[in-house]
Amino acid sequence: MLPSKPELQGTSGAVASTHWLASATGMRILARGGNAFDAAIAAGFVLQVVEPHFNGPGGDVSIVAHRAGRDDVQAICGQGPMPEAAGIDTFTELGLNAIPGSGLLPACVPGAFGGWMRLLAEFGTMRVADVLEPAIGYAEHGFPLLPETARAITVLAPLFQQEWHGSARTYLTGGPAPVAGSRFRNPVLAHTYQQLIKAAESASTDREAQIQAAHDAFYKGFVAEEITDFLESGPMLDATGRRHRGLLTADDLAGWQPTVENAPNHHYGPYQVFKPGPWSQGPVFLQQLALLDGFDVAGMGPGSADYVHTVVECTKLAMADREAWYGDPAFSEVPLTGLLAPDYTRQRRALVEAKAAPELVPGEPGGRRSFLPPPSTPDTVTADQEWQWQLQSGLPTILQATTAKADTCTVTAVDRHGNTVAATPSGGWLKSSPAIGALGFPLGTRGQSMHLVEGHPNSLAGGKRPRTTLSPTVVLQDGKPFVAFGTPGGDRQDQWTLQFFLNVADFGMDLQSATETTTFHTDAVPASFTPHASRPGVLVAEETCDPEVVQDLESRGHEVELVPAYSLGRVCTTGFTPGDGFVRAAASPRGRHAYAVCE
Repeated sequence: MLPSKPELQGTSGAVASTHWLASATGMRILARGGNAFDAAIAAGFVLQVVEPHFNGPGGDVSIVAHRAGRDDVQAICGQGPMPEAAGIDTFTELGLNAIPGSGLLPACVPGAFGGWMRLLAEFGTMRVADVLEPAIGYAEHGFPLLPETARAITVLAPLFQQEWHGSARTYLTGGPAPVAGSRFRNPVLAHTYQQLIKAAESASTDREAQIQAAHDAFYKGFVAEEITDFLESGPMLDATGRRHRGLLTADDLAGWQPTVENAPNHHYGPYQVFKPGPWSQGPVFLQQLALLDGFDVAGMGPGSADYVHTVVECTKLAMADREAWYGDPAFSEVPLTGLLAPDYTRQRRALVEAKAAPELVPGEPGGRRSFLPPPSTPDTVTADQEWQWQLQSGLPTILQATTAKADTCTVTAVDRHGNTVAATPSGGWLKSSPAIGALGFPLGTRGQSMHLVEGHPNSLAGGKRPRTTLSPTVVLQDGKPFVAFGTPGGDRQDQWTLQFFLNVADFGMDLQSATETTTFHTDAVPASFTPHASRPGVLVAEETCDPEVVQDLESRGHEVELVPAYSLGRVCTTGFTPGDGFVRAAASPRGRHAYAVCE
């Protein structure tokens, strides 16, 4: 299969993201003298405006960043914790057996703004106004609405009009649902950004002091006040079909700070791969590489049955460990060193057989044991008078739509100095939680990733971070910056990006070609989102998969499900060519609006 477009190369800088306006914004920042981190931040805020069905200020972000001339890579956790008042008993006393996938109950401290500000403070060079002004422009003056956004608003319009009035004010603007391609504005969100700039500039002329003042305005100032006033205004309808109040408080917001830490890593040939910590699913990528390091991946050939089978079986082993062991390290010891230890990896690798494994089996690093939480059953309500009214209005169907497939954004950037960053923002979707009318955005629902069971690393507890799916990647080659990448896709992110990386590392493809090969994944992995469903044995592949390969995989015990071509993932990537040091970039053609820009 010929690539649809070439890998981009240049000498100044490169940006790739899931929306062309965000990518163009990043390049403008580079042209104004900003570095790769400044570019990613500005692009990230534009994504909050132009992809509100995929992310927003009320969501979260995971960032991996490498400073030029350094031999380390840092991970920034922009994943806020659950409220201190949230506990397993809190939900069981409400008669719930799972954390709802929509509404106010699953709201965490929104970490996206704090995460971007931390990156700006420690890695960037620009001021708060510089990185927020492009987003303000699009929010205030408008942008062409994506078909996916228009479709989501249309489906949810009755819910917005009847129940989520802040969402009606934000996305319906007093009229019918907007159509794809129309000029869409969010002046309230623009005003929120402007007020953050005002708070920053009125506090000090010092750049770092301004960044801290903007953070405080969000988490201790006017944004926090509007959030808490909204949550205290009354319960809101959610996916259970009932109305519940949120648990988040002013103290929860005021007490949170994003963290910066050394990113876990693993060597794969000449490459050193860096991921976020086990508060995310990121290390599962490292475990997959460790397992695959014992196979002749290059000799299998891209797209072969041996290749697909081996990758899927290694993924099952790594994902079983994710399900059993990953969680907030501040609350439970995650044995990451043991999970990546050579002896443990050899024992796990020996479990890869000629036939597909029928179920996920976690390992026992250092003799320790954990368990896979059982899937939850979506909560329902009795058919009382209120529920009958909702049934007649069609709202239960709409509420089901709020827990249907959601997605994520990604942005990566490099500059001529060698600075490299990849970030995956998500959450705060317009479809999942009612918008705060005074701010122009909803809160996130990441809390649904946690389990209402005792004794698991990802069990619900007050002040604890839910394990996030957000998983960007930075890779060094022989100690020098090489490539950064990410993709939307929830639990499948570290399957689709793994295939991209193997295409580059083992099959010698350029970045663009590596995004365009047939993509696949296993659905045996329990979803991080309520109700944590899985489909054991199912291997999903794009229909471009060779029919003989499909037949071979089925003979090995895989239940192969074909989906349309170019429908899995939207890998965005930037990096450097070895030796001559040109910057380069690529973006998957999937979804049609991911774009790479290079100069």
